[in-house]
Amino acid sequence: MNNHFMARAIELSVENVRSGRGGPFGAVVVKAGKMIAEGVNQVTARNDPTAHAEVLAIRQACEKLACFELKDCELYTSCEPCPMCLGAIYWTRVAHVYYAGSAADASRAGFDDSAIYHEIGQPPTTRTIPMTQTMREEALAAFRAWEEKPDKIRY
Repeated sequence: MNNHFMARAIELSVENVRSGRGGPFGAVVVKAGKMIAEGVNQVTARNDPTAHAEVLAIRQACEKLACFELKDCELYTSCEPCPMCLGAIYWTRVAHVYYAGSAADASRAGFDDSAIYHEIGQPPTTRTIPMTQTMREEALAAFRAWEEKPDKIRY
Protein backbone atom coordinates (compact mmCIF):
# COMPACT_ATOMS: atom_id res chain seq x y z
CA MET A 1 0.00 0.00 0.00
CA ASN A 2 1.17 3.50 -0.83
CA ASN A 3 -0.49 6.46 0.89
CA HIS A 4 0.65 8.72 -1.97
CA PHE A 5 -1.77 6.95 -4.33
CA MET A 6 -4.61 7.05 -1.81
CA ALA A 7 -3.95 10.73 -1.23
CA ARG A 8 -4.27 11.27 -5.00
CA ALA A 9 -7.61 9.41 -5.11
CA ILE A 10 -8.90 11.55 -2.25
CA GLU A 11 -7.56 14.72 -3.86
CA LEU A 12 -9.39 13.83 -7.09
CA SER A 13 -12.63 13.31 -5.16
CA VAL A 14 -12.41 16.70 -3.43
CA GLU A 15 -11.41 18.51 -6.64
CA ASN A 16 -14.33 16.91 -8.46
CA VAL A 17 -16.84 18.28 -5.95
CA ARG A 18 -15.26 21.73 -5.86
CA SER A 19 -15.22 21.94 -9.67
CA GLY A 20 -18.92 21.14 -9.82
CA ARG A 21 -18.32 18.31 -12.32
CA GLY A 22 -19.50 15.38 -10.24
CA GLY A 23 -19.76 13.46 -7.02
CA PRO A 24 -17.19 12.99 -4.25
CA PHE A 25 -15.36 9.99 -5.65
CA GLY A 26 -11.90 9.50 -7.13
CA ALA A 27 -9.83 6.47 -8.08
CA VAL A 28 -6.40 5.60 -9.43
CA VAL A 29 -4.96 2.42 -10.93
CA VAL A 30 -1.34 1.59 -10.15
CA LYS A 31 0.96 -0.91 -11.82
CA ALA A 32 4.49 -1.66 -10.65
CA GLY A 33 4.48 1.38 -8.38
CA LYS A 34 3.40 3.80 -11.11
CA MET A 35 0.01 5.44 -11.48
CA ILE A 36 -1.31 4.53 -14.92
CA ALA A 37 -4.90 5.79 -14.78
CA GLU A 38 -7.24 7.91 -12.75
CA GLY A 39 -10.94 8.66 -12.72
CA VAL A 40 -13.50 10.81 -11.01
CA ASN A 41 -17.25 10.47 -10.72
CA GLN A 42 -18.85 11.95 -13.85
CA VAL A 43 -22.39 10.60 -13.57
CA THR A 44 -24.07 13.99 -13.80
CA ALA A 45 -21.49 15.57 -16.11
CA ARG A 46 -21.95 12.80 -18.70
CA ASN A 47 -25.55 11.86 -17.91
CA ASP A 48 -24.14 8.36 -17.52
CA PRO A 49 -25.01 6.36 -14.40
CA THR A 50 -22.04 4.05 -15.08
CA ALA A 51 -19.49 6.91 -15.04
CA HIS A 52 -18.19 6.14 -11.56
CA ALA A 53 -14.60 6.94 -10.65
CA GLU A 54 -13.52 3.30 -10.42
CA VAL A 55 -15.13 2.34 -13.73
CA LEU A 56 -13.56 5.29 -15.56
CA ALA A 57 -10.13 4.57 -14.06
CA ILE A 58 -10.45 0.89 -15.02
CA ARG A 59 -11.48 1.79 -18.58
CA GLN A 60 -8.53 4.16 -18.92
CA ALA A 61 -6.07 1.61 -17.51
CA CYS A 62 -7.32 -1.18 -19.78
CA GLU A 63 -7.09 1.08 -22.81
CA LYS A 64 -3.60 2.23 -21.89
CA LEU A 65 -2.38 -1.33 -21.25
CA ALA A 66 -4.31 -2.77 -24.23
CA CYS A 67 -5.82 -5.56 -22.12
CA PHE A 68 -9.05 -6.36 -20.33
CA GLU A 69 -7.50 -7.68 -17.13
CA LEU A 70 -5.55 -5.76 -14.52
CA LYS A 71 -4.10 -8.72 -12.60
CA ASP A 72 -0.85 -6.93 -11.82
CA CYS A 73 -2.52 -3.68 -10.75
CA GLU A 74 -3.83 -2.10 -7.60
CA LEU A 75 -6.85 0.17 -7.33
CA TYR A 76 -6.94 3.04 -4.86
CA THR A 77 -10.36 4.58 -4.39
CA SER A 78 -11.63 7.33 -2.15
CA CYS A 79 -14.58 5.22 -1.02
CA GLU A 80 -15.60 1.60 -0.69
CA PRO A 81 -16.79 0.51 -4.14
CA CYS A 82 -20.51 0.32 -4.93
CA PRO A 83 -22.00 -2.93 -6.29
CA MET A 84 -21.47 -1.91 -9.94
CA CYS A 85 -17.85 -0.92 -9.36
CA LEU A 86 -17.28 -4.06 -7.32
CA GLY A 87 -18.47 -6.11 -10.30
CA ALA A 88 -16.09 -4.25 -12.62
CA ILE A 89 -13.24 -4.77 -10.15
CA TYR A 90 -13.83 -8.51 -10.05
CA TRP A 91 -14.07 -8.71 -13.85
CA THR A 92 -10.69 -6.99 -14.18
CA ARG A 93 -9.15 -9.22 -11.52
CA VAL A 94 -7.11 -6.42 -9.93
CA ALA A 95 -4.56 -7.68 -7.41
CA HIS A 96 -5.69 -5.45 -4.53
CA VAL A 97 -8.18 -2.68 -3.74
CA TYR A 98 -7.46 0.02 -1.19
CA TYR A 99 -10.34 2.29 -0.16
CA ALA A 100 -10.68 5.23 2.22
CA GLY A 101 -14.33 6.05 3.05
CA SER A 102 -16.79 3.30 3.89
CA ALA A 103 -20.16 2.46 2.33
CA ALA A 104 -21.73 3.82 5.53
CA ASP A 105 -19.88 7.13 5.05
CA ALA A 106 -21.20 7.33 1.48
CA SER A 107 -24.71 6.50 2.65
CA ARG A 108 -24.65 9.33 5.20
CA ALA A 109 -23.69 11.70 2.35
CA GLY A 110 -26.66 10.53 0.25
CA PHE A 111 -25.03 7.73 -1.76
CA ASP A 112 -26.82 4.69 -0.32
CA ASP A 113 -26.24 1.38 -2.10
CA SER A 114 -28.02 -0.83 0.44
CA ALA A 115 -31.12 -1.22 -1.75
CA ILE A 116 -28.97 -2.50 -4.62
CA TYR A 117 -27.18 -5.00 -2.38
CA HIS A 118 -30.62 -6.19 -1.20
CA GLU A 119 -31.93 -6.53 -4.76
CA ILE A 120 -28.90 -8.57 -5.91
CA GLY A 121 -29.81 -11.27 -3.41
CA GLN A 122 -33.42 -11.51 -4.58
CA PRO A 123 -34.69 -13.89 -7.26
CA PRO A 124 -35.23 -11.94 -10.51
CA THR A 125 -39.00 -12.44 -10.30
CA THR A 126 -39.24 -10.66 -6.93
CA ARG A 127 -37.01 -7.64 -7.57
CA THR A 128 -38.53 -4.15 -7.44
CA ILE A 129 -37.73 -3.64 -11.14
CA PRO A 130 -39.76 -6.36 -12.89
CA MET A 131 -37.57 -8.91 -14.66
CA THR A 132 -39.08 -11.53 -16.92
CA GLN A 133 -37.12 -14.21 -18.72
CA THR A 134 -38.15 -14.82 -22.32
CA MET A 135 -36.78 -16.63 -25.40
CA ARG A 136 -34.14 -18.50 -23.39
CA GLU A 137 -33.84 -21.38 -25.84
CA GLU A 138 -33.21 -19.01 -28.74
CA ALA A 139 -30.61 -17.11 -26.74
CA LEU A 140 -28.67 -20.31 -26.04
CA ALA A 141 -27.55 -20.24 -29.70
CA ALA A 142 -25.04 -17.51 -28.80
CA PHE A 143 -23.55 -19.64 -26.01
CA ARG A 144 -23.32 -22.67 -28.31
CA ALA A 145 -21.56 -20.53 -30.94
CA TRP A 146 -19.13 -19.34 -28.25
CA GLU A 147 -18.44 -22.88 -27.03
CA GLU A 148 -17.72 -24.00 -30.61
CA LYS A 149 -15.50 -21.04 -31.50
CA PRO A 150 -11.92 -22.39 -31.67
CA ASP A 151 -10.17 -18.99 -31.53
CA LYS A 152 -12.12 -17.39 -28.67
CA ILE A 153 -10.35 -15.20 -26.17
CA ARG A 154 -11.34 -16.47 -22.75
CA TYR A 155 -11.99 -14.08 -19.91
